[in-house]
Amino acid sequence: MIDLLGESCVACRPDAPRVTDEEIERLKPQIPDWQLVEEDGVRKLVRTFTFRNFADAFAFATGVGVLAEEEGHHPRLVIEWGRVEVAWWTHKIRGLHRNDFIMAAKTDAAYRQLQAGFA
Repeated sequence: MIDLLGESCVACRPDAPRVTDEEIERLKPQIPDWQLVEEDGVRKLVRTFTFRNFADAFAFATGVGVLAEEEGHHPRLVIEWGRVEVAWWTHKIRGLHRNDFIMAAKTDAAYRQLQAGFA
């Protein structure tokens, strides 16, 4: 099985290839809670994470922001009371790149780690 957590994002150029449907089929099982959506003709990975309150949601969003800066790949974050919606896609290619799957897996790992800290 492919280990997305062990990978890092690569610099993406405007002519970089989008992931194929076959690649999506191989990568998606590692991020089963993410939805594949299309918005304005752009495929994205989207997941909503839930929390006990706004402070926990904000802490998670901040952690995802730090992770995004480290990897040089940035999501859409929508923070509300008790929830954070995260969307990954590659702006330069107006679609999904392997980087988006890597970051979705890392976002899941950050959520698990934060939830373990709350226990």
